[in-house]
Amino acid sequence: LGLFIAGGKGKTSRRTPQEIEFWGDLISLNPAPLVYASRMSAKVDSSAVQDGYQLYHHAFLFTARGSWTVIQQGMNEATRYARRYHWLGEAVESFVNEPHAAVLSEAKGRALNLVASESNPARSTITDIATGEKPEKIVADLKRIKTLDLPSHHYLSTHDLHPDSLSKILLSTYERQPQDFEQLLGLKGVGAKTIRALSLISELVHGVAPSYRDPARYSFAHGGKDGIPYPVDRKTYDQSIELLRKAISKTKLGLREKNEAM
Repeated sequence: LGLFIAGGKGKTSRRTPQEIEFWGDLISLNPAPLVYASRMSAKVDSSAVQDGYQLYHHAFLFTARGSWTVIQQGMNEATRYARRYHWLGEAVESFVNEPHAAVLSEAKGRALNLVASESNPARSTITDIATGEKPEKIVADLKRIKTLDLPSHHYLSTHDLHPDSLSKILLSTYERQPQDFEQLLGLKGVGAKTIRALSLISELVHGVAPSYRDPARYSFAHGGKDGIPYPVDRKTYDQSIELLRKAISKTKLGLREKNEAM
């Protein structure tokens, strides 16, 4: 078929780069851009977008011509809701500026959203802080921030931020001097806590706040019979059924298989 699938659930997802390289070598396709896309999409949805959902499933699909797509899923342990993050390679102009084809969820809230277009000033400020300020100053700023009594409605929490424990990665970032936010995010060791710490300094010290707009859309395609999130759209409902019916009727399945599919 010329379609290759890498990744999977839990620990299996960690083998994604090796699986991409295996198939790439087999079909004489340079795997490096695909491995990068896989790694950055996971980095974005676990660190640049902090919405309370922990990634546990990462599927990377690509063709022999190098087209790719990512479908990954996260779980909110508190609410037990899941959400899916969809990427379409041909539509990605930037990994850190509105890169998603869709983020689907049954619930919406607030999120640290550093890939929102309106977060561009914050992305620049965060990069400037990480490369232009000595780690000692950043740690000192974080310690002062932890003494502040932030408003209860403020999305970012400081309770699990331990400034001294971030010193090593901040020093590494300072020494490596990433040129932009994408390079910063892509550095080994730069994760959710580092990004959250730099976001807090950007907002509270430099006055440049990131976006807190949840990137998710409701995953209900046809509405709910209880009217949540909106009433059932009967016309769309019927059109979807007819589309599926036509697709199944055109397959080469036997009558029994077609009936079961319907």
